[in-house]
Amino acid sequence: MARNLDARCRQCRREGEKLFLKGEKCFTDKCAIERRNYPPGQHGQKNSRLSGYGVQLREKQKVRRTYGVLERQFRRNYQEATASKGVTGEALLQILEGRLDSVSYRMGFGASRTEARQIVRHNGILVNGRRVNVPSYQCRPGDVVEVAQAAKAQLRIKASAEAVASRGYPEWVEVDAAALKGTFKARPQRSELPSTINESLIVELYSK
Repeated sequence: MARNLDARCRQCRREGEKLFLKGEKCFTDKCAIERRNYPPGQHGQKNSRLSGYGVQLREKQKVRRTYGVLERQFRRNYQEATASKGVTGEALLQILEGRLDSVSYRMGFGASRTEARQIVRHNGILVNGRRVNVPSYQCRPGDVVEVAQAAKAQLRIKASAEAVASRGYPEWVEVDAAALKGTFKARPQRSELPSTINESLIVELYSK
């Protein structure tokens, strides 16, 4: 299986903002963005101007890295979004947020999307009572997502659930932190998603 092996903190620094790839570390002053808020490499501190294409490419890379999706799969998600009704950019973000690893992360079953993806891969997540080990599985409104009984004893899952419960959950999920169980209520609206993402740049990039 192909993976992105780039250092997580370098990815955040390259995009110039927190992508929350390192779990709880991203919420502390040890975060790389807090210490070195400039791109990695020997030319990182130089002021470089991006072209229009460069701005679009950086936005696409930022979203890809945030959700942990490789280029081919990201392009398939975009094609699916263009074929759906509604605004293409918003549909793309809804597809990415509807992934099982992303939903599990939002519910607090992993400290990061990478950790949530690993838990899904290791048969640690049930959807409507059935074991699903495909991170890209698309959750539907009303789906019940829970941690499998054998995985509930894992300390990392408990710690993550407690941390996310203290920060609060997004509007589109309902979670019982004690039972490590939640419901995917609906696909998120654009107003509920990060304002730092400019999905129109991605649409412009792929429309060329």
